[in-house]
Amino acid sequence: MNTILACLLALAISMPLSDAYCVFSPFEPGMSNGVVVGCLDKEGNVHEFDSHWRTEDCNDCSCSKTGISCCASSMNPVDYDKEKCESIFNQETCSYKVVEKDDHSKECPVNSWVG
Repeated sequence: MNTILACLLALAISMPLSDAYCVFSPFEPGMSNGVVVGCLDKEGNVHEFDSHWRTEDCNDCSCSKTGISCCASSMNPVDYDKEKCESIFNQETCSYKVVEKDDHSKECPVNSWVG
């Protein structure tokens, strides 16, 4: 229990230092033949301890003995000409591209990204 509290405290302290969107889910045991082998995610999948994976919604996740941590893997454009341009998310590459609304072949300059 103290380990979980220490990890939550470290996470709470480090979160304001980052612009990344992260979520921590406390440990739920993932079983195989009656033996705990890793973490059980919300979809019912078991992930081995110290494993890393990317979800369909572009989050980078990892399993530890305290739980599952998932963070957004993409940088989000926040400072660009929103009247002339729009951001388009590419699900395959988990990235944004900022292009002119009237001509998607022309990219727009972005002054600031977060994530």
